[in-house]
Amino acid sequence: MLELTFSADDLAFTRFAISPLWETVAAVRTLKYPAEHPLHRRWAETVRPRLAAAGTRLEPLSELVGPRLIAAFACPPPSSPSPDLELELAALRLQPHDRVAADREALDLPPDPDPKAGLDRLADTVAEFWDIALAPYWPRVRALLDGDILYRARLLASGGAHRLFADLSPGVTWMGDQLNVPRRAPGTVPLDGRGLLLVPSVFTWPKLFSLTAPGWQPLLRYPARGVGTLWEHTERDAPVALAKILGRSRAHLLVLLDEPAATGDLALRAGLSAGGTSQHLTALRDAGLVSAHRTGRYVLYARTEIAEALLAAPHT
Repeated sequence: MLELTFSADDLAFTRFAISPLWETVAAVRTLKYPAEHPLHRRWAETVRPRLAAAGTRLEPLSELVGPRLIAAFACPPPSSPSPDLELELAALRLQPHDRVAADREALDLPPDPDPKAGLDRLADTVAEFWDIALAPYWPRVRALLDGDILYRARLLASGGAHRLFADLSPGVTWMGDQLNVPRRAPGTVPLDGRGLLLVPSVFTWPKLFSLTAPGWQPLLRYPARGVGTLWEHTERDAPVALAKILGRSRAHLLVLLDEPAATGDLALRAGLSAGGTSQHLTALRDAGLVSAHRTGRYVLYARTEIAEALLAAPHT
């Protein structure tokens, strides 16, 4: 059991953050150990052929992801509440070489003869994997992570630390001034005024990951609420009010984009011509409701965060 000891200052400096880099690293772990992640099977079965078609090689990243340990330098804690991937990759490229060496040794990996070039290769691999396997899904993932943070902010406001941590993850308990966290390597870590960084995660499920290495703010990466519904596909009609604004066909295409899809597939499902579908997708993209992501020879279209919010809003 890991025991994190809080002071009043630590509670004041406890914060939340979202990390696209961590989600990318954890997603690779999901592909590497699929038996541990049945909730993500649908996503994995979709992205595997796309990665194969693009010839993506994950070795520089997957070798850093073990069954119980992930190299800390591969996913440093986010420095702001909501960094984009480029900002986190810049931090990754600047990781100290002695930290890289120590983490590789902990994973029984040989030393990297050129740590700077190794970090550049790793960052490039993360970016390529992100573009194919995560970027098309990010608005949906981001909405779920934002929802978790909002929920926990309300718990903190209404009941303090006790309520905040009560359902964070199985085995996590708050007692007095101490947070008890399940971990194979036990120990007591005073936060010493640094506070705790809480990072909700989709691909962490069902595990909880902690980091207390010197030089970083201590953090917990925990499963976000609602992960079990993330990949559900439900048939639904386009909201009437939205169809009046966008047109029935464009509103219907937005509904069909519960998961990223290519033009041909969308045309078939919507009962439209390929040319007509392409024109509608271009209009939706120009309006900021759809994004396009190239994976090999194909372009996948996905809803943006604005579109997710429109479809989630109550309609009368």
